[in-house]
Amino acid sequence: MSILTVGEIMLRLQPYGYKRFAQADAYEAVYGGGEANVAVSLAEFGEDVAFFTKLPANAIADKCVGELRRYGVDTKKIVRGGERMGIYFCEKGCSQRPSNVIYDRAHSAISEIEPEDVDADKLLDGVEWLHWTGITPAISDKTAKVLAIILKAAKEKNVTVSCDLNFRKKLWSKEKANKVMSELVKTVDVLISNEEDCKDVFGIEADNSNISGGKISKEGYAALGAKVLAKFPALKGVAFTLRESYSASRNGWSAIYVTREAVYASKHYDIDIVDRVGGGDSFGAGLIYGLKNNMGEQAALEFAVAASCLKHTVEGDFNVASVAEVKKLAEGDGSGRVQR
Repeated sequence: MSILTVGEIMLRLQPYGYKRFAQADAYEAVYGGGEANVAVSLAEFGEDVAFFTKLPANAIADKCVGELRRYGVDTKKIVRGGERMGIYFCEKGCSQRPSNVIYDRAHSAISEIEPEDVDADKLLDGVEWLHWTGITPAISDKTAKVLAIILKAAKEKNVTVSCDLNFRKKLWSKEKANKVMSELVKTVDVLISNEEDCKDVFGIEADNSNISGGKISKEGYAALGAKVLAKFPALKGVAFTLRESYSASRNGWSAIYVTREAVYASKHYDIDIVDRVGGGDSFGAGLIYGLKNNMGEQAALEFAVAASCLKHTVEGDFNVASVAEVKKLAEGDGSGRVQR
């Protein structure tokens, strides 16, 4: 049985190194997007995983599909059509200067997807786990409508559904996010959030935490998890990634997973960051892998946090890390010594 992720993949253009947009005379091209990043991570872990999106029938999109295949992702479910891929420009931050993202994704192929582009029953054939993020319904009303159709079919087929809230203020308002996500999350079994998303989407937040000041209260997030579980009776668990932003280059990193029976807290990592884009996606992939393979909640959480810790050291959106590497870190070997 396989995993399916649903969403948009974009062309990522970034100045080389840590140059600013104002300094750039050339751009490095890679590909990435929330659900595609999760799919690549899971493929690296050896899972049977497919990615669904809509891409134009042109050479740029062909290259993107080839990249996904190179990492072992099944691309046969991808629909081809439309005029363009979405693009995002990424200026990587350093020290006290934050990263900056500029989107150029209006009228992308997936933003104009139609219900007739999708046979939900066929799409979900053989699927055991479905993953999506809050970015997908934010892209357009059409993507939100198609996603709702897929989620309805998934629940009818008893597919386990996970969602990363991933609120993007450049894509939609908090008010619209609340209205749309409050309905879609009713289909979700495992919800993933960061420090701010529950506040931005649902208007509820953790007590005794100051994100910009690097202060995180795990007790506050445990209480927040209980509030979210009460709001959505179908949820089995909610995970929060906890980022202490000391600077753009150095973060504290941990997570908490709240179920209806218990609260699980991970170990804490201090990370020197190479590229933080995709950090949450790699966490989501790790959690899916751990829960799907019956590691148990604590071990699954530790695996997810370690996978995400490693992603922060990898250039690009995709987390290129094996199960063995993740387990080694999760079990306490973070020395970074040369492997000979």
